[in-house]
Formats: sequence, structure tokens, C-alpha cells
Amino acid sequence: MSVSNLERRPDARPVGPLAARPDVREPMCPSRLVLEHVTSRWGVLVLAALLERSYRFSELRREVGGVSEKMLAQTLRTLERDGFVNRDAKPVIPPRVDYTLTGLGREAAEQVWALARWSERSLDAVDAARTAYDAHKA
Repeated sequence: MSVSNLERRPDARPVGPLAARPDVREPMCPSRLVLEHVTSRWGVLVLAALLERSYRFSELRREVGGVSEKMLAQTLRTLERDGFVNRDAKPVIPPRVDYTLTGLGREAAEQVWALARWSERSLDAVDAARTAYDAHKA
């Protein structure tokens, strides 16, 4: 069976060298956690903001809007651990910490930003679908 046939059959399980290939459709695939981190509410917004430029923590919090200090710190720590964000702490007084995207982070940010922009462009269609669904279910 060729690889392309395996990819088309959701019930097929690769064997041999393909067995280690990540598959987000698999319940225990580690790529699910990565996907969760970059597509989380705050992950998307932080990555999108950092596409523009580097930010200090308080600037980033204002740019993202609505995020608590605790959630922003947690999101930045998670994205830094995953290799998406670089935290640059300068040894000055007062302390200065800048956050920037890594190469991997820029790649992820461009992907989720495209999805975010698509959702903005699709709001009218989604609203129409919701209205039609609600009318049908009423």
C-alpha cells in the first residue's frame, strides 16, 4: 500500500518508518499539544502581535488586550518552551525583558494569523449560517 493510500484511509495505521510519523488525528499524538498551544485564545493573539515587532511584557499585554498578567505570563512561558518565542532579559535596572518570535515562531504565527484573518473575512457567512441554523431549529 502506498503512502498516499494510507493518508486517504483514516483507519489505516502505518508500519515501519511511517509508524513514528506524527498524525494530529491520533488521540495521543504529541502534535495535538503543539496545536493547542498555538491555537489557544491567547496563543494566537500573542503570536499575531509578535509578528509585527518585539514587545516588552506590559506593551504586549496592552496590544493583546483583555489578557490578565497571569495568563499572558503562562502563554509566553508555554510558547517559549515550545520554541516559538524568545525571551531576552537585559541585565539593567529596572529590568527589561523583550519578547520576539523565533524562526519557528514566525512560521507558526504566519499560519495562525492567516486563520485569524480568514475568520474575520468569514464573519458574515458564519452569522448567516448561525441564523439559518437557529431558524431551522426553532
